[in-house]
Amino acid sequence: MTGLKKAWQRALRGGLRFGIVYPMLIIFLLPQPASAQAKWKGSVIKEGGVTIIRNPKEPIYKTPILELEEELSIGGPDAQGDYAIGRIMDVVVDEVGTVYVLDYRNSHIKVFDQAGAFVLTIGRRGQGPGELEMPMMMSLVRTHGEIAVQQVTRRMSFFKTDGTFLRHLLFKDLRAILGLCDSKGQIYVIEGRPGDEGSRYFVKKLAADGTVMATLGDSPAPRVDKYNPFMPVGKFKMGSNDDLVYGYPKTYEIQFFRASDAKIFKKILRDYEPVAVTAEEKAEQETAVKGRGIVLDFSKFHPAYRGFFLSDIGHLFVETFEKTGDGKVLHDIFDPEGRFIGRVPLEPSGVGILKGKYYAVEQDEEGYQYVKRYAVTWKVQ
Repeated sequence: MTGLKKAWQRALRGGLRFGIVYPMLIIFLLPQPASAQAKWKGSVIKEGGVTIIRNPKEPIYKTPILELEEELSIGGPDAQGDYAIGRIMDVVVDEVGTVYVLDYRNSHIKVFDQAGAFVLTIGRRGQGPGELEMPMMMSLVRTHGEIAVQQVTRRMSFFKTDGTFLRHLLFKDLRAILGLCDSKGQIYVIEGRPGDEGSRYFVKKLAADGTVMATLGDSPAPRVDKYNPFMPVGKFKMGSNDDLVYGYPKTYEIQFFRASDAKIFKKILRDYEPVAVTAEEKAEQETAVKGRGIVLDFSKFHPAYRGFFLSDIGHLFVETFEKTGDGKVLHDIFDPEGRFIGRVPLEPSGVGILKGKYYAVEQDEEGYQYVKRYAVTWKVQ
């Protein structure tokens, strides 16, 4: 959700080196028929065991393909007591609609039921059993009824969903920055490592005891001497059937890895026009690092995309850097076959779609965060 880039910016602000520390809406769509459709102009090819879906710039449907209606809002400036949230780092939702909110500022998890009522708090700040320090990412191990929390301190903590602490997994020599589990407890991490030609991030699959089983990909990490806040940074999410979905947005390509053997079986690509970094965006970054001795090195364009999330029925939503006049961000929607079928303007940042409900973390102009839930109505099949 919040990702590697924000984490790296936190590290820079704190003066640390690589590897430690990283942070109504009904969509107003014209009621036009979804039949305003063009033939898909992409292609599907096989290279070895990999299916490659190449998409054109334009989607199949020009008209709206879904609508959202807000049902629930948690957090914001009026939230008090158990309902108050410091800084949302991650959100996960279980099968019955229970919402788990990872609070970075307060180093704990707030749990809310499907009606938005507070249930309990899991964890507290610290380094001991059941305590969290700089929590970065959270996932549900659904078959075990567990919550896994990856922390900057290179450990993953496991709790029962009722809040009972179970165990810590220490990564020792593995510089794991972000980490998540699939429904069966297999672990994936993004590790940062320095090297002679610069630091890099590596995506790795681990056994339950933390042993490295496979390396899935790698990408450059931000430089300390010349920091580019607009450089592409790899993202990963768990997809349906426990597939790992990974993208390094230097190009518009997203890869799907099988849970069984950690091999790529599908790639989704799309032609796109790069979005230029504006003078205002550069000025904001310069203000943020003023007086900290950080040398900025701006790229001309933004990465191919900002991030992505998935639905439980196989749709991929890719958050671009294109905005509408009212400040929403255009998201590209790909169907389960990987075809670019439409676009939708959303507030950042999407968590996912589960059982016909869209979950997101949104922020108002004053910086207050909310967890939102929307009912989803698809206009196309």
